[in-house]
Amino acid sequence: TEHDMHGEWLEVPQSTVEQIQETRATGGRVIAVGTTVVRALEGAVVDGELQPYCGKTNLFIYPGYQWQVVEGLITNFHLPRSSLLMLVSAMVGRERLLTLYQDAIAQGYRFYSFGDAMLILPEARDVPREQGIGNRE
Repeated sequence: TEHDMHGEWLEVPQSTVEQIQETRATGGRVIAVGTTVVRALEGAVVDGELQPYCGKTNLFIYPGYQWQVVEGLITNFHLPRSSLLMLVSAMVGRERLLTLYQDAIAQGYRFYSFGDAMLILPEARDVPREQGIGNRE
């Protein structure tokens, strides 16, 4: 985890915070479309609460990360040994990720930026919704 993560500029407006709160209040999931959205939403959490934010994040998400906002991800198949692959692994675990990638290769899926996309959902989803925005209290 001594990785020098590149920074990304992001903006999470108040309207996004409100939409996520409403989604959670009605039992919905927060599914990020792309790894930049993941870093934006997770990087805008202050004291366990999603806050409006405009600025830069150097957030490095890797296995063991405690998710606070994002509950699923749509992304492409990433390069081996990349920070993006680590982020995906943080959501599904190393073993499941290896299985997913083996299946993708066997099916002829295309990798990298202009390849195929996948929907990633964590296996466990038994945390009661009323526990707050991060469902991790």
